[in-house]
Amino acid sequence: MARVRLGFSPILPTIASFLLAALWTLSVFAGWGLEAFCAGGETPACERRLAAFSSVSGLFAAVAACLTAAAWVLPAARQDERTFTRFMVMSGVAWIAAEGVLFLGGVLTK
Repeated sequence: MARVRLGFSPILPTIASFLLAALWTLSVFAGWGLEAFCAGGETPACERRLAAFSSVSGLFAAVAACLTAAAWVLPAARQDERTFTRFMVMSGVAWIAAEGVLFLGGVLTK
C-alpha cells in the first residue's frame, strides 16, 4: 500500500469529515434541528419544511460521505497526494454545504 505524503497527517481531514458527519446526523436524525428551529416540533408545518430542507441537505451529505470513502478506498487517491487532497477538500466543501443548507433551511422555517 502506498503512503500518502502530506504536510500533515491524512487522518486529520478524515476526523474533520467524521465530526461534520456526526453533527449533520444528530441535527437531522436525533432532533437537534427540530429543537433549534421548530421549538421542539410544536408546529407540524415547521417540521414539514425542515424535513424538506433536510432531504436536500442529505444529497450533499451523501456526496460528502462518498468522497471521503473514495479518498481512502480508491487506489489512485491513496497513491497520489494531490488526488487524495482533492477528494478530501471536495468532501469538506460538501459537508459544509450540507450543514449550510440545513442551517439556512432552519432559519427560513422559523
